[in-house]
Amino acid sequence: MDAARFDDLPRREVRGSYVPVAVDFRARLLGLAFLDRAESGPGLLLPRCSSVHTFGMKFALDVYFLGPDDTILSARRAVPARRFVACRGAAAVLEIPA
Repeated sequence: MDAARFDDLPRREVRGSYVPVAVDFRARLLGLAFLDRAESGPGLLLPRCSSVHTFGMKFALDVYFLGPDDTILSARRAVPARRFVACRGAAAVLEIPA
């Protein structure tokens, strides 16, 4: 797998970085899974999301749960593979390579 799966996704500025926005089913399901850290780019924004899994991850993630105005509600640093993290009330999740 490679990061080409993000080429057709829209991008949005979030907290100073332009990241792909997971708007389709495949992007939402896979997230950054199965990519090497170098292929993951600046991360991925998952709108309308309050939980993520790290199954299939080859590197740890910093996971930021965002409110409707992109304020950080919760941050989970260096989340390893095979985990599930959630934040009640989050409007979106920003996944960034740790």
